[in-house]
Amino acid sequence: MPGLAQRAFAEWLGTAFLLAAVVGSGIMAQKLAGGNVALALLCNTIATGAILVVLILAFAPISGAHFNPVVTLAFTLRGEARWADAAIYVLAQIAGAIAGAWIAHMMFELPALQVSLTERTGTGQWLAEAVATFGLLTTILGVRYRTPTAVPYAVGLYVTSAYWFTSSTSFANPAVTIARSLSDTFAGIAPRSMPSFIIAQSIGAVLAILLARWLWGSAPEMRAVPQAASREPA
Repeated sequence: MPGLAQRAFAEWLGTAFLLAAVVGSGIMAQKLAGGNVALALLCNTIATGAILVVLILAFAPISGAHFNPVVTLAFTLRGEARWADAAIYVLAQIAGAIAGAWIAHMMFELPALQVSLTERTGTGQWLAEAVATFGLLTTILGVRYRTPTAVPYAVGLYVTSAYWFTSSTSFANPAVTIARSLSDTFAGIAPRSMPSFIIAQSIGAVLAILLARWLWGSAPEMRAVPQAASREPA
C-alpha cells in the first residue's frame, strides 16, 4: 500500500488538476462563448465531468481519489480511514485546489492572486449545495457497494448532471469552494458567500452518510477497494 506521503501527494495533485480544469475551462469558455452564458456553462461542465473520470481512474489505486474533504469525512466516519490520515488528506486537498486555481490563472496570463467578486447566495443556492453534496456522496457510496469499478464514471456523470439541475451549479466540495473564492473568473464565488456553501455541503454530506449506513451498512468488505471520489464545480 502506498505510504501517507504518496497518498497525500496524489490528493494534492489530483485536486490541483481538478481545479485547473474547473477554473481553466471556465476562463476558456467565457473567452470563446461570445457572451452566451449557457454555452459557457456547458463547456465548463463537460471539462469538469471528463477530468473527474480521468483523475479518479489515475489516482484511486494510490489515495482513493477523494479530492474532496466531505468524501474523506464520509470514509473516515464509516471507519475506512484514520482521522490522522484524514486531516492530512484535507490539508492536501485544500492546498492542491488553491494551487490548481493559481495555475489556471497563469496559463491564461491572468494575475495568480485574485479574490472573486461573484456573489452566490440565497436559500435556493444553499439548498442546491446540500442536495448536490448529498447526491454526490450517495452516488459514490451506492455505486461502490455493488460495482466499485464504475465509480469514476458515475461520479463524472453525476457532476455533469448536477451542474445543470442545481441552481448553484454543484460545487459540492469545500476545497473547491475555497479555491474558487480566490478566482475572479467565470467559476468564482465571493469569499463572503463561501461559508454558507460549506455549511450546506456539510449538511448534505452528513445526511448522505446516515442514509448510506441505513441502506448499505458499513460495508467492511469494501475497505480494501480504492475509495474513489469526488468534486466539483462551477
